[in-house]
Amino acid sequence: MKAQPWSVWEQRWKTTLSAIENRGGEVSDLTIKPSVSIEPITLLEQELGIKLPPSLIRVLTEYSSEVQVSWSLPDEANRPASLPPEFDRIFRGNFYWSLDQLSDIERSRRGWQEAVFPNPHDSYDFVWHHKLAFMEVDNGDFIAFDLSEPDDYPVVYLSHDSGDGHGYRLGDNFIDFVDRCTLIGCVGPEEWQLMPFMDSPMSGIDPHCEYALKWRSWLTHSK
Repeated sequence: MKAQPWSVWEQRWKTTLSAIENRGGEVSDLTIKPSVSIEPITLLEQELGIKLPPSLIRVLTEYSSEVQVSWSLPDEANRPASLPPEFDRIFRGNFYWSLDQLSDIERSRRGWQEAVFPNPHDSYDFVWHHKLAFMEVDNGDFIAFDLSEPDDYPVVYLSHDSGDGHGYRLGDNFIDFVDRCTLIGCVGPEEWQLMPFMDSPMSGIDPHCEYALKWRSWLTHSK
C-alpha cells in the first residue's frame, strides 16, 4: 500500500525542531490537530464563495485541520559561530495552516487587494487577484493559492511592498508545497528567507538545490 505524502512530515518537523534546539535556538511545541469531516469545509466554501483546492481538502480531511511549527535561531549577537555566512538571513521558521483561521486570513488578503491593489490591469496588482490566502506573513505578505490556474492550484507568494519574491511559485499544489517546506526545515515564510532556495520565479522551493543541501547539512550536523 502506497504511503500517504504526509507520513514523513511529522518526523521531518521533529527532526528540525531537535536540530534547532541543538544549535541553541528556541522552538515551540509542534501542534497537529485532528482531521475534520467535509461539512465545515463546505460551510467555509459557502462563506468565501469559492471552492477550496483539492489537495488542501485532502490534507484537512485525511490528515490534519491545523498544524503549527515554529522555531528561531539565536539573535545576531549570539548566532552560532559555525553558521556559514550564506545563511545570515535565515533566522526563523514559522509554518502553519489552519482551517479555523483561513477565513480571517483570506479576508485580510481581500482587504489589501481592494484597498491597495485594486487594478487587475496593473502587472503588480494583478498578482493579488484570483488568489486564496492561507498563511499570513508577519511583515504583511501572504502565501496563497493561485486560483487562476486550473486543476490543483499552485502556491504563490504575495508581497505588499514590491518584494523581489512577488508572484513566485512556491509549490505545484498544497501537498507539494508542504513537502518541499518540510525538507528545508520550514524556513521562512518571509520571501528573503525563501528566495535562496528557488532558482527562478517558477521553480518552486527546491529542497535539493546546493543551498538547501548545505543548509540541511549544517542544521543537522552535530555540534
